Amino acid sequence: MPEKYIELSSLLLSGSQEEAWKLLSEIKNSGQDSLYIYEELVAKAMAHIGYLWEKNEVTVADEHLATSTCEFILARYQWEKLREQEVPPKNQKAMFLCLQHEQHHLGLKMACNLFEESGWETRFMGPNLPLEYATTAAKEWKPDVISLSFSIIYHAEQLREYIEELESLPNSPIVIVGGRLISQYSFASHTSERTVLISSLAETQNWINHYPQGVETSVS
Repeated sequence: MPEKYIELSSLLLSGSQEEAWKLLSEIKNSGQDSLYIYEELVAKAMAHIGYLWEKNEVTVADEHLATSTCEFILARYQWEKLREQEVPPKNQKAMFLCLQHEQHHLGLKMACNLFEESGWETRFMGPNLPLEYATTAAKEWKPDVISLSFSIIYHAEQLREYIEELESLPNSPIVIVGGRLISQYSFASHTSERTVLISSLAETQNWINHYPQGVETSVS
């Protein structure tokens, strides 16, 4: 029997929303939490699809269909999760965005969901947000945390400018930088002593659990 994430990847590639949702629901109803579902099921399924794309076994159109189908089941899962658990609000705000030209946003969306499940008020600004618009939005909303994401190494060239601008806002938000590249490269020259670097959803959940004290979560 194939791994569940392999099965999910096939359903995502075929655009089978209801079947994909049924599979995710089965995992949820077996007692697994959001972190397991996000890391062991959804993230692995999308990583497998990326692997198939690199081998030219699926097309860009296939990948886009898989992404939109994945967005559907994530939104449905989050709606059901929040309805069931009714977490009291914490009066803390977090904003999530991808650097300019960065289109890969599903990992960031799952991180946003973890914050929301913990009682945070969130705003998910999505992919490809230029710094000027991110700054304007942050000035108006005054989030406690701003989470940045990128998955392509040359997009890191923008990282220092984003961090310097956002950390210098009047309300001094904590800037978190996340993505799979964090564990593979050093970004010390792009960040400040205040910047939090996170390489996985498990680290994200750990950081949330320890806020406002925070944890030493940085990869140099």
